[in-house]
Amino acid sequence: MAEELHIASGSKEERYALLLPQIQSVIEDEDDTIANMANVASILHETFGFWWTGFYRVVDNELVLGPFQGPLACTRIRKGRGVCGTAWAEARTQVVPDVECFPGHIACSSRSRSEIVVPIKHGEQVVAVLDIDSEQLATFDNTDRQWLERLAALLADKQLGK
Repeated sequence: MAEELHIASGSKEERYALLLPQIQSVIEDEDDTIANMANVASILHETFGFWWTGFYRVVDNELVLGPFQGPLACTRIRKGRGVCGTAWAEARTQVVPDVECFPGHIACSSRSRSEIVVPIKHGEQVVAVLDIDSEQLATFDNTDRQWLERLAALLADKQLGK
């Protein structure tokens, strides 16, 4: 049976600092990528109360929906389309304070107001993206970017470093 995670309330930075080693502990003995993505999505979603938290995997030259927490999501996204497709095409994190101002934003839900998408790479190749949406404007900042990029590197090392 899985052990429940305990994340103290505190600043965003403090919560990420406590969360990352706990996530590492959860994924260290599991080799299945989908299982690890599912647990990571759940942990992030519960800890921060995001609107939507999940993964898209690169499959046959498009992003395909992976494990997530939250409402119904887009199933497939083309490279360069929307925030997720842009993060994949540019191989860099996208922090979007207001999704309505992002050219080509894909509105899976009208309640999503801000978004961060972090690529997960194998070498220089993006193999998946971590996508998080918020119902509030300007939820995500450099703190989220830095910590979520560390998390993406953890997942890449665990799943692809073998």
